[in-house]
Amino acid sequence: MNTHSVIAEIQAHAWLYLSMPLIAAFVGYVTKLLALEMMFRPLEFVGIRPYLGWQGVVPRKAEKMAGTATDLLLGNIIRVDELVQRLDPVRMVREVEPLLQGASEDLAREIGERYIPGFWKLLPEFARKATVRRVQAEIPRVAVLLWQDIALRPSHYLDMRHLLVANLVRDKALLNDIFRRIGGKEFVFFRNAGFWFGLLLGLVQLACWMTWHQPWLLPAFGAFVGLTSDWIALQMMFRPLYPKKFLGITLHGKFIARQKEVARDYASLIARELLTPANMIEELLRGPFADRVVDLLQQHVRNATDEQLGLGKPLVVAAMGSSRYGEIRRHIVVRLLELLPQTSREIEQYALDALDINNTIVARMDLLTPEQFEGLLRPAFKEDEKTLVLCGAVLGFAVGELQVHLMI
Repeated sequence: MNTHSVIAEIQAHAWLYLSMPLIAAFVGYVTKLLALEMMFRPLEFVGIRPYLGWQGVVPRKAEKMAGTATDLLLGNIIRVDELVQRLDPVRMVREVEPLLQGASEDLAREIGERYIPGFWKLLPEFARKATVRRVQAEIPRVAVLLWQDIALRPSHYLDMRHLLVANLVRDKALLNDIFRRIGGKEFVFFRNAGFWFGLLLGLVQLACWMTWHQPWLLPAFGAFVGLTSDWIALQMMFRPLYPKKFLGITLHGKFIARQKEVARDYASLIARELLTPANMIEELLRGPFADRVVDLLQQHVRNATDEQLGLGKPLVVAAMGSSRYGEIRRHIVVRLLELLPQTSREIEQYALDALDINNTIVARMDLLTPEQFEGLLRPAFKEDEKTLVLCGAVLGFAVGELQVHLMI
């Protein structure tokens, strides 16, 4: 094409030529927006299984994602034994004393009326009250001994990894929220970078079209914009891991450079949503090692009842029968297990202050190497990364084809 032909072509299709870089910018932006939405939505599979449909990458790989984040947390930031030993059992019992006192009184009367009704009715009121007081003194002592034993081998009774992973897999919205919160600014950058890279490549596309005027250039550039802008934006988020000077400019991965800021958001979420007193007690009672906790409690109840009866134990067992005596012990254990979840509300503020999870995570995350820190967010992009990038390329190609039909 000669100069006059080029000018005539531009005049005839001026709005289309001007729109080229803008459409490329739009493709860059939309492909990033699509990639981010595909990472987190929908929470559950939508479509026809197994292949026709989609579920957000993070929710679909919830167990793996949660496991990766948990391994980083427990391997480098939080130690179970350290957390458990921060809790003073005597102080915890003091926090729940009113609850224990009321429950102990109910338990003493319940056992008397259910298992030894005739004897209990014959007891004068002062004797019943004395029995209640003994139970009220014994239950807190059992609680202290129970927690002291757990603190000696916390990982034997409390599976912290299961606690974290199970809660995140069960609550996929929370898992999404963690990734969105810690990577919020990076996601905005990722999306906006697509626009500017697309605009830049669109100008190159315009120059190529004006030079060769080949229809295949538009879909090819559309696919190229969708493909490369994803890759470049990802590289800028995580690379370089360490600050580097280039032409007087300091280059540093956007996410990596925000380590201190991310630590605060991450710590707040973990402390507020996951490592709570209620969740820890729930894990003790319902987790994989719950049987060990029950066995330990049974042992302490057995020791406490035997100690209270002292030399009179054979007579008591003979009078009521070993079967009835065993039932009483089991009943005590069941009632104490039912009582434990209620205590989490009473000790919550003390436990939060004593565990100091928020400040612990912030301090320890400052010590992570860039390689370790990258592992907090990178898995969210790494899983199915090729699929996300390919979707961007396909969308860019489709937009390019549309441009061809508009221009020809």
